[in-house]
Formats: sequence, structure tokens, C-alpha cells
Amino acid sequence: METTEFIWFDGKLVPWADAKVHVLTHALHYGDAVFEGIRAYDCGAAGSSVFRLKEHSQRLINSAKILGMNMPYTAEQIFDATIETLRANKLKAGYIRPLTFVGYGEMGVNPGHNPVQTIIACWPWGAYLGPEALEKGIRIRTSSFTRIHPNTLMSKAKAAGNYVNSILAKIEAVADGYDEAVMLDPAGVVSEATGENIFIVTNGTIKTPQLTNTLGGITRSSLIVLARDLGYTVEEAPLSRDEIYIADEAFFCGTAAEITPIREMDHRVIGAGCAGPVTKHLQQEFFKVARGENPKYKEWLAPYTVD
Repeated sequence: METTEFIWFDGKLVPWADAKVHVLTHALHYGDAVFEGIRAYDCGAAGSSVFRLKEHSQRLINSAKILGMNMPYTAEQIFDATIETLRANKLKAGYIRPLTFVGYGEMGVNPGHNPVQTIIACWPWGAYLGPEALEKGIRIRTSSFTRIHPNTLMSKAKAAGNYVNSILAKIEAVADGYDEAVMLDPAGVVSEATGENIFIVTNGTIKTPQLTNTLGGITRSSLIVLARDLGYTVEEAPLSRDEIYIADEAFFCGTAAEITPIREMDHRVIGAGCAGPVTKHLQQEFFKVARGENPKYKEWLAPYTVD
């Protein structure tokens, strides 16, 4: 990965190479950490903006609360620290990773009185699934791994430990020659991908799984608002895998993936086998919003400038 100069670590900017923890850090052994993925966009002469930083900051706080972690910072402090870190690194566009974790202290499953620590890192990062994926689309498979039951590991927390489920599904998909995987929930209906929400388009109607057993993606919620404002009908309802097979279009969305079309699933070509017209329209309008070109959604952006 392309590094930057500083990482914000418990209230101080430290050099990238010095942002270290002990090998017996509790979260390293037991996965009790929560995190966010956020993007900053270059808005040209207007400077730069972080997309939905307020909502991401609050979700980090919420995730910590769900895990019973004593979060040492407020959402407002995370917001300010993120802007501080971007400016310190003179980063006009890139990916941002806040992480709150249970630190070094007592070992054993119970974290006890171990400190809760927070870092914020940022670095340049292009298209998560590759630059061609945004146009040509990707190949996916249905994972053999079931999405975790909501009463097993709470699905509304963006928790590090939850992502073992995603890691297993991703490794399997890549090993079998696919780009990504879709996981079904314990009832056998579509939940989400390893790090993305999924949408389909059928006869002009956009559909996405409801949030019964799915992380409430911030890009997902943004797209629902944007699509409805553009005149599309958007349904949040149970989605079966065979509905994806016969859809006119399908796409993933997420901070990292942005809006990535799906051209094939389980050896079935989706629609025309490339980004469809609705997907392209949403891509175009989403990037306008993220880059500050649509003032209607300016409240979604946290502007900043770098020297």
C-alpha cells in the first residue's frame, strides 16, 4: 500500500512507521475492535471533501457501544481528528480508516480494564475492485459460507471480528476465480457481499435487501435517497439469489467499492454482461455528489483544504 506521513493515534499525530501496538494487544487476539471505511474526494478548485464523515463518525461510536466498549472519543472528536489527519498528510483524495480497539493489558476473553485506543489512518487508494470493474463489471459467486446470524455476532456493528466471515468468503471466491462473493443469511436469502451491499434492477425498479441481517451501509443509504430523488422506485425487501440471475442489472456499493456493476453470478450472465444504464446513471450522479458538483447534497460533504 502507498503510505502517508502521519497516523492519528490517541489524540496525537505520530509518524506512520511509529504507530505500533504490543503483540499481546487484546484486539489482536480476540477481534474486539470496530472500524470505519471512509473516502475523501478531490473537488478541484473547491478543495476536497470527505463523503458523509458525520455519519461514519457516529457509526463508529455506535459500533463501540454495541460491543460494550468504553469509547474514549465523541463522534465530533472523530470528525475533527479525521480532517486533521488528512490535512497533516496533505491528502486531497483517498481512503480513511478509523479504528477503535481494546489494547494491551489483561489477557483472557474478558477485556476487563484494558485501555480502549483509537487510530485514524489515511492513504491514496483507487478503485477497490480495479479500475476496469467500474465499467465492465465483476464476476461473483454465491458463497458456501452463511452470513452470521444477528444473534451470534451483532450485524449492526462494524466489528473487526465479524469480518472473519467475510475473509473466508472472499478467499474462497478469489481462489475459485471470482472477484467477489455474495453471502446468504441463515434463512437462505441474500444478505450482502464480503464488504458491500447489493442492488438489482428489474424493469426499471431498484431492489436491495432489507436490513434484517445486513450492515447498514452509508453508501447504500445515500444511493437509496439519490435514486429516489432521480425518479427511480427503490424497494427494500427480501432478495433471493435467483432474482439476481434474471435481473436486468446488478451492482455492489460501498465506501471502497463505490458503485461496481456485476456482470456475472454463478456462471449466469447478468443482463447485457456489463454496466447497465441505471447503474451508469447512478455512478455518474454519485460521483457528482461526492466531488461537490451537486449542491443539493452539500450536507453530505465535509470540506477541507490542504496546503
